[in-house]
This record gives sequence, C-alpha cells and structure tokens, in this order.
Amino acid sequence: MLATAIFLVSLFVLSLIWLTLRTARGVEQRIPPVGKFIDLPTARLHVLDRGVAGEAIPPVLMLHGLGGQLHHFAYHLVDAIAKHTRVVTLDRPGSGYSSRNTGAATTLRQQADTFVALLDHLQIEKAFVVGHSLGGALALTLAIYHPTRVAGLALITPLAFTPPTVPKAFRALDVGSHVARQIIAWTLATPGFMLGRDKVLPAIFGPDPVPKDFAVRAGGILAMRPSQFVATSEDLRALPGNLPELIARYDELSREDAPPVSILVARQDRILDSQNQGVALAERLQRAHLQIVEGGHMLPVTQPEIVTQFVEESLKRRA
Repeated sequence: MLATAIFLVSLFVLSLIWLTLRTARGVEQRIPPVGKFIDLPTARLHVLDRGVAGEAIPPVLMLHGLGGQLHHFAYHLVDAIAKHTRVVTLDRPGSGYSSRNTGAATTLRQQADTFVALLDHLQIEKAFVVGHSLGGALALTLAIYHPTRVAGLALITPLAFTPPTVPKAFRALDVGSHVARQIIAWTLATPGFMLGRDKVLPAIFGPDPVPKDFAVRAGGILAMRPSQFVATSEDLRALPGNLPELIARYDELSREDAPPVSILVARQDRILDSQNQGVALAERLQRAHLQIVEGGHMLPVTQPEIVTQFVEESLKRRA
C-alpha cells in the first residue's frame, strides 16, 4: 500500500515537472529573445537597444516591474521613444531571458550597480531612466546612489514606499526558502498560473481590461517559465530589507543638483495605492512633477499613448 502511494505521488510530481518543461519550451518558441545578450560580472542580460541618441535628448533606459520583462515596454513605448533618441530596455536580472549569478543582482542596490555596469558596456555616460512599478524603485536607487549617471527620472505607477501587505496577486510568490521556491517553480507554479490567470491578471490590470494580445506581444506567458517564478519571488522577498534605506535618502532628490523626477500614477491602481506611493513620493520630493490619470497599474500596456506622452514631456522638462 505504501509503495503504491509513493509511486502515485512520484508519478504526479513527474507529471507536473514534465508539464512545466513542456510549457516553458512552448513559451520560448512563441516568444524567442528579441535582443542581444551582454555578459556582466553579476548577470547575463537580455538587452534591446533601439534608436540613436542626439545631442539634445539623452539615451533612455527603461526598467520593468516585478514579474515583468522588456516586452512591457516593447509593446509600444520603445518604438515610439526611439524615433527621437536611443532607447535601451532589458529583462532585469533573472527576469525574461536574463539570468543572474547566485546571490547577485537581487537587492535594489545590486541591481542598480548592474545597470551602471550595463551603461558602461554600452558607453552611455548618462541616461534618462524610465521605471515602472518595481522599476520605479530601481530608478530611484540609481538616482540616489549613482546621480552622475542619471539625467532624469520618469516613474510610472512606481513602488516608492513599503506596502503594508503583499498585494494579493503576488502572494503566491512570497516564498522565503530557496529550496521551496525551486520546488514550487518546477511543479506547482506553471499549472497554478494556468488555473489562476483569469483572476490574477484582472487584479493586476484592473480596472483597465487585459489586452487580448498581452500573452504574446507583451510577453505575458513568459511568466509561466520556472526561472521567472524564482526571480520574481527573490525580488519580492528582498524588498522589505531594501526599501527603508532607500526611503531614508529621498530628500537628496530635492536638491537643486539632483536629477529631475516626473511621476505618473493611476487613480484606480489595485497593486500599488497611488496615494501611498506616487502621490506621497511627489509630496516628499519638492521639485517632482506629478500627473494623475484614470486607470490601473499596467499603464505601459493598457494606455501606451498616455505613457509615451508622459515620457516625452518628461524629457522636454528635463531640458
């Protein structure tokens, strides 16, 4: 009896692993890498580099949010801004097709240092940084710890302060053990995503509808790869220990010589409360420019024209 139970459990686990592998391979066939790979000391980055920088407009570096990848920007924003200047977007370390060394490029400061190494590799002296969600916290980290490398910030529904709780849509990712994280990634995460996406995605996007082409054109199904689950969980777990140090230094961005900051928030954001995040940040930073629109958290995908206009106006305001 015991042997039969062990056999059945083992067969079930192997079936889940097989499903995960098969799904990941299918996803990679549907959404192959679109950029080049750059090897840095802490990570191997998948980078999309478009456009040519002119003298008047600095190169733009775009940083996506938790669980995302560069297609959130490539969906519309990259081509629109690349008409005017050079645009560099990337899968953050561990996300999409980027990887990171064990224990490296996980904290906000470590990832910011990796982005500076990328700028060095690309021979970009100073970049205008666009950050969405967690990418907003990373953009702020860059501006505080590497101010001479930042020409300005455009923050879209940014994470700026420690949320009181993990958003419901991300609670399945709140796994503290590295071993448990790997086990879940290779067994339960992929089928869980398949079963729950009709509830999770509306929670992330709402009240805006999820675009019909989000799965492929915006890279949505890349979240079904086990490496994405592991990296997103690691990023999420690192935040409570990282944000307080960053928040304590926000006043430095009010100085006259600090990079200018523009903030775009969505009034009905269900992931990061606009009042407690972007609006509160604008109140903290005396020189920040704030724009509030109707909509949800995923503005780069749901309202790309508004985001494009916001970035273009932020670039002009910087000049």
